[in-house]
Amino acid sequence: MVNFSILISNSEVTGPGGLFDINATLPLVAIQFILLMVILNIILYSPLLAVITERNEYILNNLAKASEILAQANDLTAEYEQELSKVRKEAQLEITNSQKIHKEILETELIISQKYIDNLLDNVTTDLINKKTTALNSLDAIVQSLCVEIESKLSI
Repeated sequence: MVNFSILISNSEVTGPGGLFDINATLPLVAIQFILLMVILNIILYSPLLAVITERNEYILNNLAKASEILAQANDLTAEYEQELSKVRKEAQLEITNSQKIHKEILETELIISQKYIDNLLDNVTTDLINKKTTALNSLDAIVQSLCVEIESKLSI
């Protein structure tokens, strides 16, 4: 490797100014730098910054719209949940009323059926008792006539 201290010590200044000689080149380089900076700013950075700003505004607008839509969706969800709760309560009340009415109808029909069965049973029982009485009376008459016949045969 090259030793830099030897290189610097060997470089001799042969003219005025030496290593840091300021001629007309320094202001020319500064003007070149500023001119290049202005040209790059106009050609490259300004359009790029405009596109970035436009993109940021687009993103912010879309975020704002999304927030509005989300708020509307939340409002609609809350509204529909309230309606659903109301309808469920009404349906439950309707079911309860229907069950109550059907229970009353069933009880009424059951009572009517029970009365009809009781009347039918009373009629059948009365009918059977009447037939039994009639049968016993006719059987009694037959037994009497048989007794009379047996007595008449025995007395002969």
